[in-house]
Amino acid sequence: MRKKILVVGSLNMDMVVRVKSMPLPGETVYGGGLTYLPGGKGANQAAAVAKLGGDTAMIGCVGDDAFGAKLSNELKAMNVDESGISRVIGVTTGLAVIYVDDGGGNSIVVVPGANHTCDTARIQLHEDMIAHCDYVLLQMEIPQSTVYNTIRLAKTMGKTVILNPAPAPTFIPEDILRLVDYLTPNEHEAVTLAGGDAAMRPEEAACILNGKGAGKVVVTLGGKGALLSADGTCTYFPAREVRAVDTTAAGDCFNGAFAVALSEGMDEARAIAFANRAASIAVTRAGTQNSMPAREEVDEISEIWNEK
Repeated sequence: MRKKILVVGSLNMDMVVRVKSMPLPGETVYGGGLTYLPGGKGANQAAAVAKLGGDTAMIGCVGDDAFGAKLSNELKAMNVDESGISRVIGVTTGLAVIYVDDGGGNSIVVVPGANHTCDTARIQLHEDMIAHCDYVLLQMEIPQSTVYNTIRLAKTMGKTVILNPAPAPTFIPEDILRLVDYLTPNEHEAVTLAGGDAAMRPEEAACILNGKGAGKVVVTLGGKGALLSADGTCTYFPAREVRAVDTTAAGDCFNGAFAVALSEGMDEARAIAFANRAASIAVTRAGTQNSMPAREEVDEISEIWNEK
């Protein structure tokens, strides 16, 4: 029987602008087009789980506007249980303005909107969804207090918690870190949370986070892959080499795929390798939720990879 994954987090409408290169402060550049796409780290990760064959539900908030309706309907069409998504009267849906350059890099400005109304009281309204899941996957685009209280509640119910600390706060309380089963920052977020500077290596940051209470830290390294730091050991997992078109949702794809793999009984090494392969597909496509690969695509790459 498939284990259920509950995603608690943000939903945004993404305004994606293609540019030749990122504008410098005070500089005006021409955009190559404007596209509206469903996004938000929470919704992206729920979409990744669903498209990879996971049994998923989501808790979050949207506004009572056309964007909110579209975001909920998009998830429903992907077989995500969206009954935990609240439409908040008098509030706009979250919005993200994303600049994507010719090299596939991105710069993002987020206007939280309804995501900031996703408080602990709304989570408590859907305690049954937490009770009936096996894994809880969270990010940091809703209020920190909501994230932390959801983690506490999930652990009292014996759930496996995956926290993707993005965007990274300056620190996470150690009592919270001790409740997180898997902390999944990217290398910059790991350094921020560890209190380091630009010279700090990601494995050093991961070890510091282990020392602060995080039992297992998975750091994503972009085109270099990912590392797992646990029990005093750091293990690297290389990425599949591809030509990146848009890296916007790569981390969300990784996290969704990692959760799916764990829910299917894979150990951490196999789960990270699976997530690396899924993300390697997502970065070859423009967009966010629409860039998430189907399970068949990842399995096909897995077969080829295993033959090497």
